[in-house]
Amino acid sequence: MAATTTTAASINAGAGGGGGGEDRVLATAQQIVKSLNTPKEVREDMLLIFSSFDNRLSNIKTAMTNQEEDQNDALVARLEAAESVIHRWDGGNDSSRHSSSSSGNYRSSSFSLSFDESPEEATEFLSAVDEIISLLEDLSSENMPDMVDRADSALQMAMSQLEDEFRRILIRNTVPLDAERLYGSMRRVSLSFADGDVVEDFENFGLVADGDGSGSRRRLFHERGGSIGCDLWVDLINPTAVEDLKEIAERMIRAGYEKECVQVYSTVRRDALDECLMILGVEKLSIEEVQKIDWKSMDEKMKKWIQAVKITVRVLLVGEKKICDEIFSSSESSKEVCFNETTKSCVMQMLNFGEAVAIGRRSSEKLFRILDMYDALANVLQTLEVMVTDCFVCNETKGVLEALGDAARGTFVEFENNVRNETSKRPTTNGEVHPMIRYVMNYMKLIVDYAATLNSLLENDELNGLSGDDSTEEMSPLAKRILGLITSLESNLEEKSKLYEDGGLQHVFMMNNIYYIVQKVKDSELGKLLGDDWVRKRRGQIRQYATGYLRASWSRVLSALRDESMGGSSSGSPSYGQRSNNSSKMALKERFRGFNASFEELYRLQTAWKVPDPQLREELRISISEKVIPAYRAFFGRNRSQLEGGRHAGKYIKYTPDDLESYLPDLFEGTQLVIHHPRRKS
Repeated sequence: MAATTTTAASINAGAGGGGGGEDRVLATAQQIVKSLNTPKEVREDMLLIFSSFDNRLSNIKTAMTNQEEDQNDALVARLEAAESVIHRWDGGNDSSRHSSSSSGNYRSSSFSLSFDESPEEATEFLSAVDEIISLLEDLSSENMPDMVDRADSALQMAMSQLEDEFRRILIRNTVPLDAERLYGSMRRVSLSFADGDVVEDFENFGLVADGDGSGSRRRLFHERGGSIGCDLWVDLINPTAVEDLKEIAERMIRAGYEKECVQVYSTVRRDALDECLMILGVEKLSIEEVQKIDWKSMDEKMKKWIQAVKITVRVLLVGEKKICDEIFSSSESSKEVCFNETTKSCVMQMLNFGEAVAIGRRSSEKLFRILDMYDALANVLQTLEVMVTDCFVCNETKGVLEALGDAARGTFVEFENNVRNETSKRPTTNGEVHPMIRYVMNYMKLIVDYAATLNSLLENDELNGLSGDDSTEEMSPLAKRILGLITSLESNLEEKSKLYEDGGLQHVFMMNNIYYIVQKVKDSELGKLLGDDWVRKRRGQIRQYATGYLRASWSRVLSALRDESMGGSSSGSPSYGQRSNNSSKMALKERFRGFNASFEELYRLQTAWKVPDPQLREELRISISEKVIPAYRAFFGRNRSQLEGGRHAGKYIKYTPDDLESYLPDLFEGTQLVIHHPRRKS
């Protein structure tokens, strides 16, 4: 009643003003009734109440009825105009215009709406849709159920057309992925690989044996792959079509068909992303299928997966997110749901392969690929979490990342155990670097490339097998493990050296292998991990092995050159001048003969020995020359005159000091030689 009194007061206020007062009263009353936005029956009751206050309002009902009829006629005209546009694209067949289903999909119309082929008609169609949406808003306050039903029917028909066109535009304007261009745009990183001679030298060593135990040779070769630049971009949908898609999405969302629009987009784009994965080489494989793949094929699939993860997240999903945000800019919820639904299948397919690798059989050869997979996934995780709001997908990604980390850690431990437990009893025939040492050192050179990753993975692992002689307090977790591995290698080498009967060859074997280890450490990042003190100590060991070699190989030869050796007497024996001339010459001949025989035997044996490193080989020859040639030169100078001129003097004095020196460069080349006719150096 208070509201009615207030309304009447407003009418009276509008009445004061002269000749046009009645018109103003009617206009004011109509405005008030209309502004209340009440149903028709309520408005009629209000008009009766108004007429009881002022006889000037007695005709207001008729006036407003006429006005409403005019407005209704206008609404009908607007609806019919919009319907005519929509029906035009429906083929005019009312019996088959549309058929709704629980999924929100509709049968295609007889004539297809085409935004790209008929842009003017498309604009007209969208305007008609806007008109119907607006009409439904206007009709919401009117008691015109038939009109509302007609508008709803027309809108449903329009949504069917827009849904079909939305799908058609998406499919027609999907841009195929150009994988070659993508790979060409990726920044390449340097190759990490082992010495080429690993393939030639390495046989029957457990660390690189195939899974079937055949022990076939394999090159230790690894390529880290490329990195993605921030500016790398591909068009996933033709840019000219995005605006049309956005226009359609806005209408469908405004009309309440948001779910259907998102479903069409996510279905089409999900298939497109799956196709992209196929182009990138990521197949749909079950865990059981992955477990059955041989290593060579698996290695290729892992490489492709690593590149695919980088490209998919940094390029495809980033691009997909941008398109989703642009097309569904009018609805925040649609952006999120649409992107999550579109990308879930693609991400899960990649994660399934990663999980299959993580739970597969562990072998040393897989370590670097697993680390690459771990790094690739870790590097895109943050980007993925920013874009994907589906907790399930994010948690699955973290779970696979953790599983890959466990696999990498377990594979590294497997490698350590293989090194420690390697007990082959077949030494190299010529004392050169053992294949195990080549493999392990080159393997560790590659490991250092992953220092940051492995340090984090090994941080809380217990350290086993590390020598207490080395200070490790300030060393990183990986450095400690590498030091432990090299310590195991050195112990293993000591055992293998005992397989040689020749003491000199034992020392050459140790010298070769320790020198190889030192060179690999010094010329790589291993040197930074182990430090200069470690390198200095091993160089000292190499000198000790060289000294041991000289003592073991040349002591017997040199003993024939010492005066004390004549006659087998002690140091107090009479001098040569005190002996008879004949016995003195006979003894001297035996000494020359003994030296010649010892030298020729050493020459025959040690030309077959191998010192692969040119510098070490030359240093060893110089050491021999410095120890043997001066001693022989002194012996030769003291005793040559006693035999020269005698019968068969050349039989005993076969070599001059210069002759001997000319033979030394033949040592340690790995090709056995025999002295048949002593060469004379002029």
